[in-house]
Amino acid sequence: MRRPALVLCAFALVAALALGQATGSSEPVGSASLAAAAEKAAAKPVERPELLDGRVFVAYYGTVGTPVLGVLGESAPEHAMARVQRAAAPYRRNGLPAQPVFELIVTIADAVPGPDGDYNHDVPVAAVRRWVEAARESGALLVLDVQPGRASFPSVVKRWTWALREPHVGLAIDPEWRMHGSQVPGRVIGAVSTWEVNATSQWLEGLVEANGLPQKLFLVHQFRRDMLRGAHPVRDRRFLAEIQHVDGFGTPREKLATYAAVARPREFRMGFKLFYDEDRPRLTAAQVLRIRPRVDFVSFQ
Repeated sequence: MRRPALVLCAFALVAALALGQATGSSEPVGSASLAAAAEKAAAKPVERPELLDGRVFVAYYGTVGTPVLGVLGESAPEHAMARVQRAAAPYRRNGLPAQPVFELIVTIADAVPGPDGDYNHDVPVAAVRRWVEAARESGALLVLDVQPGRASFPSVVKRWTWALREPHVGLAIDPEWRMHGSQVPGRVIGAVSTWEVNATSQWLEGLVEANGLPQKLFLVHQFRRDMLRGAHPVRDRRFLAEIQHVDGFGTPREKLATYAAVARPREFRMGFKLFYDEDRPRLTAAQVLRIRPRVDFVSFQ
């Protein structure tokens, strides 16, 4: 899809040709300047406000209809906003209130192959659509979380194109559930190459650019160094707000040691997960806000 600026330049060039013919000129009026303007328009990037603007983004995590995978499954989407707002209230920073987020698992890794042999299944579209609409109406952002099993992230993510075209919907990929060879979800901790991360983010950025969308959240979950592999660095995408989301439960000392071990602040902004049941004791908002490298995204499971 061409950018609007290029389309306007094309119209201007047609008009100039018509003017040249009407005046009897053998050359289009201002053809050199129009060609220069078209070249400049092609090179000029689309301006988009930075999504990560100093606020903390606070998410409730889970999937449809069950609390086993997180707190989002404990209530209907219409009622989730009040809960995440209460959790977000202490995360005010720089005079700015936190931004509420729903992180919804939409493709779930399975311990059985399934009809496609890829060890995953999708949440029903109708159920996801309810969350898309509820987030839009309440002013929350929605992040679609993908657990691909033996499939690749790009192949699974593209199944959710219809939702990712919405301006308030972002994406999270979870390497723990990316299997290779004969691996089975739940028996091993998965991993993903930085090449596949870059392929996924490239596709998502293309979707944003083609549809004239605002900057989107793009999360990569991680709690072990070897979950993200490869010699290539993670690419910076100017149309995406890229976050390394550090998971892992335990004591504050254990969680902060994990964070220090895996954090890649040169490639990402940072995220941090808190567990209601498994963290003992759970870090407070004040403690999370003091973590360095700085945390911009916090989720509750």
